[in-house]
Amino acid sequence: MPVNYETGIVGAGFGGIIAALELQRTGHGSFVIFERAREVGGVWRENIYPGCACDVRSHLYSIETQPNPGWTHSYASQPEILQYLKDVVRRNRLEEHIRFGANVSQVRFSQCEADACWEIHDENGSICRVKMLILATGPHSRPRMPSFPGQSTFSGDIFHSAAWDASVKFAGKRLAVVGSGASAIQIVPNIAPEVSHLDVFQRSAPWILPRGSRGIGRFRRWLFRRVPALQTFARAIIYWAMEFVGLAFLGNDRIGNWFSGIARRKLAREVKDPVVRAKLTPGYKFGCKRVLVSDDFYPVFNRPNVALVTEKIARIEPNGIRTEDGILREADVIVFATGFIVADTDDYLRVVGADGRVLADEWNREGCEAYLGINVSGYPNMALLLGPNSGLSHSSALHVMESQMRYIVQYLAQISKQGTAWLDVKPEVQSLYNVKVQSRLVGTVWAAGCTSWYLNRNGINAAIYPGLTWQYRRATAQLNLNDYVAVSAAEASRAEAVASRAG
Repeated sequence: MPVNYETGIVGAGFGGIIAALELQRTGHGSFVIFERAREVGGVWRENIYPGCACDVRSHLYSIETQPNPGWTHSYASQPEILQYLKDVVRRNRLEEHIRFGANVSQVRFSQCEADACWEIHDENGSICRVKMLILATGPHSRPRMPSFPGQSTFSGDIFHSAAWDASVKFAGKRLAVVGSGASAIQIVPNIAPEVSHLDVFQRSAPWILPRGSRGIGRFRRWLFRRVPALQTFARAIIYWAMEFVGLAFLGNDRIGNWFSGIARRKLAREVKDPVVRAKLTPGYKFGCKRVLVSDDFYPVFNRPNVALVTEKIARIEPNGIRTEDGILREADVIVFATGFIVADTDDYLRVVGADGRVLADEWNREGCEAYLGINVSGYPNMALLLGPNSGLSHSSALHVMESQMRYIVQYLAQISKQGTAWLDVKPEVQSLYNVKVQSRLVGTVWAAGCTSWYLNRNGINAAIYPGLTWQYRRATAQLNLNDYVAVSAAEASRAEAVASRAG
């Protein structure tokens, strides 16, 4: 059967929009985007909890070709980011490429009229065939929902922060927030004044640096609109400052100690109770877990209605949470701010590659691997955005995705130039690349011995790129055709004929 589009994109969050813009820019206008929801936005559509905002400065957390001189705060809030994405889609007329309400159930590599294609199946029963597949589902699309004994017996409201129930009223209620990571430190200060009592259940204390959030005045916004070069300059300053921060994660102990000193002084200054302060002091190397930024999280523990709980949860009962010390912490509402599944394959989209191999099954057995975080051997003409070991903990992931899309359009160009049915990264190339990645991770803070969402169940870091973003951009600047097996259309046709006769 014929191919419907040159490229199919799964997901209309930042990744899918970046992919679409780069395809447009390079003349690859035959593409379709599959989005399960009724509007764009991805993680910025789904996360609507109180205080939700980005922890990367606004001018850097923007698509490079789509600057926004109208940011009103140095760290943009969820509503402002979502509106920005909608504006980008509207300005570039991307709506005509998007199939909303199309929840993809599986993607399958096949052959279409002696050529290679990917079949994209959605839950409505539709099948779309594309030459190239780009998975832009994002690393924060699968909430990590814990399961404690007795959880189903809880009589109040219980939900994950990524599935915030806006119908729940918190005024005068007892709230339990399980987790003290990136979402929790935004939720807790914004909801503490409302509730009668708030328990924050902490497994390990995060390193927290000052946020320094501030408004961006009208004059500055006007100036950025009139003189775009000024905004470009501001973005560059932020970018290189974040690259400097990244050095602390890559093994520069002097810089890391400097930042940890800032964090310790902030904690000492903002939390009055020495017992609580001790519980909020991280017991691992700076950067081993995700470093957070906040100006209002620590002070909330000075409130009489807020308690920090570090005892492990034993079970959930109808009236609250009982910890291993035997104490029942009563609650009317439980919010799990427990993050997302990133380094493991739970609930991952079913991806069926060449010879019927299933990506999640292979990754579950052998660990998540990809070449440059983009291509996976055995899955020809497929690319990932923010795939294994291409994530960051110090800067904007948008920069990485833009680098990846520049590489992917080279991939598309090679298919056309060489007249090939498909390109497939060589298994030995992928294996050698990942050996080098894991070797480079050894000397970083992520190998300092703590547990984090960067690590999979086997303790392998399958999330983080062990370098700075300029290094990743250089590594992905030029596609080397020798890294791939190129199968011509004629070869694919003969293979299909043989398979047909054998069947």
